[in-house]
Amino acid sequence: MLKPSIDSLLEKVDSKYTLVLAAARRARNIQASGQGLKNGEQKPVTMALEEILNDQLEYERTKNGELK
Repeated sequence: MLKPSIDSLLEKVDSKYTLVLAAARRARNIQASGQGLKNGEQKPVTMALEEILNDQLEYERTKNGELK
């Protein structure tokens, strides 16, 4: 079972596509900054999904559909 659940995450974003893009972009930032996987911490993707769930990550869609 995924934690956080996909149903709860989809309530925070407008589509699965947006969820994937936002989580992937944030996970890359987490990994590049050296966070995660230290001393048993969570994986970067899990950390990104939890940030989305807890409204800690904001995103903005541009006119051409990309995320800012």
